[in-house]
Amino acid sequence: MTMSLEQLRSFVTVAEELHFGRAAARLRMTQPPLSRQIQKLERAVGVRLLDRDNRGVRLTAAGEAFLPNVRHLLALAELAPDAARRVASGKAGHLALGFTATAALGLLGTLLNECEELLPGVEMELSEHVSGEQEALLREDRLDLALMRFTPVGAEFASRVIHVEKLIAAIPESHPLACERSPLALSRLEGESVVNYSRTEAQYFADLVANLTTEITVRSQQRVAQVLSMCALVAEGRGLALVPESTTAIRMSGVTFRELEDIPGNAVLLRAVWKLDSANPALHYLLKSLPVLRPLSGIGE
Repeated sequence: MTMSLEQLRSFVTVAEELHFGRAAARLRMTQPPLSRQIQKLERAVGVRLLDRDNRGVRLTAAGEAFLPNVRHLLALAELAPDAARRVASGKAGHLALGFTATAALGLLGTLLNECEELLPGVEMELSEHVSGEQEALLREDRLDLALMRFTPVGAEFASRVIHVEKLIAAIPESHPLACERSPLALSRLEGESVVNYSRTEAQYFADLVANLTTEITVRSQQRVAQVLSMCALVAEGRGLALVPESTTAIRMSGVTFRELEDIPGNAVLLRAVWKLDSANPALHYLLKSLPVLRPLSGIGE
């Protein structure tokens, strides 16, 4: 036999009043149906919850133990509809956000601050991946939103450019070019050893650097996926590197950063990418409400 919320409310009211007449008045019912509700509840629980005699009503030991749990259940029952409405509206729930390492150096903090202010009821699950890994996780519905460098191929995806930045040079402190104060022309890198990007794990940056350096010849012996690893190799004198401007936040000993001439100011793009058919209301609320996710002026979708 199951218990109903009506039975539980009846029990709590009688337990608080210790009087069937007053409890019935609070519940806006007569005493006979109230007594039947308590009897049904006791049959469902399998123990006596109240003792009734000429002196009044008292909780049994079982009733004393049962009362706080019933109050907790009733409180949850009252909160459940509101919680469901908040999740359905996107103002509560869970959102899985993927990001690249360089996004964490700049935009990610701003994004999370705005999310916390706008959606305090949404739990954010964060994970760092290169863009190619994020594409796979989006396709598997293991990410709701990805901060990545390109839009995956397929009509099921949508994207929005949310940040642009320059490409700059990371140079070993001992290198002669590190002493330059003015922006460097790309031609100054002719013949230099350059730490490059992995063609499989960092294809976006590998293609970007290749396109920008078609007029010069550089030597490339090491390829890595992460900017942090690239800067570590630069610090060890393994070569120069072309990195996003946000990399300057790393402040790694042994590395000097210099601006480059002939490089457009919006050479490096960061996109927010999501699946159009996502069933997560929190994602759609975020997309329409968060200022940082609005399209940048002059940058295509």
